[in-house]
Amino acid sequence: MRKTTQLRSLVNAEEILLLPGIYDALSARVAERAGHKAITIGGYAMTGSLLAEPDSSQLSLAEMAEHYARVCAAVEVPCLVDGDTGFGNVTNVRRTVREFERAGVAGLFIEDQVFPKRCGHTPGKDVIPVVDMVAKIKAAVDARHDPDLVIMARTDAIAIHGLDNAIERANLYREAGADLLFIEAPRSVEDMRRICRDAPFPQLANMISFGLTPELTVDQLQELGYAVAAWPVASIFAVTRTLQKLMSRLLTEGSTAGAKEEMLSFDEFTTLMGLPELRDREQNYLDAASGLISKSASG
Repeated sequence: MRKTTQLRSLVNAEEILLLPGIYDALSARVAERAGHKAITIGGYAMTGSLLAEPDSSQLSLAEMAEHYARVCAAVEVPCLVDGDTGFGNVTNVRRTVREFERAGVAGLFIEDQVFPKRCGHTPGKDVIPVVDMVAKIKAAVDARHDPDLVIMARTDAIAIHGLDNAIERANLYREAGADLLFIEAPRSVEDMRRICRDAPFPQLANMISFGLTPELTVDQLQELGYAVAAWPVASIFAVTRTLQKLMSRLLTEGSTAGAKEEMLSFDEFTTLMGLPELRDREQNYLDAASGLISKSASG
């Protein structure tokens, strides 16, 4: 089954889809090996890991597509990715979809923020006119080659125009063809309940650690009516804290010997990277080549 079809089936399934946030090929592999059915990668974690910079539209379309291609090649599970504002108008959105689809993503989202965008849980955001965003969604839907590629529409209108406007926008984006909706940064459980009730289509809950939205369990989110729940930054926050502790310990103790319990062993890491399978594959080719040469020599 194609990854796009897998993701679409998971989004539309009766059980809510839990999406761990990753930021590179290694974190994607770890999430897959843990048993997750799909993964997501957002601009916040990706910009932090690639540039050590804030999430403020600093990565280009080409940089993001190249990074997504590496992530998607590293795992068999489908990946839902961040398309930011689509990098411009409907023409740019069309190319964004085509490039991301070529990279192997199973789904992507476009947001209605003004460029350059900001992290959805920080102040100073603004949104484009709704007619421009509806046009972008239509362009994204028309641009996909694979009809199962999931197009998600995100609105950040709550912070600027309030919840009613955000719900109205979400319904219009659904009418324009979006498969999945994402109303960013509701501030209460009641607001989240209203979103699922008044825009009764597949909705994504964005569980930003230390963010503005109440962080609920996946079961609680399913009870509210959400189809998908994402934890996009928890992994990079955890890894960064671990690195801070390790680097400080190395500096003060002059060794990492005391941190072994917090680390994978050499063998564990090489196994996760697939070294045993790589060596087996190399040997199989050598054996096949030797057999071919022997057969040719004896003939």
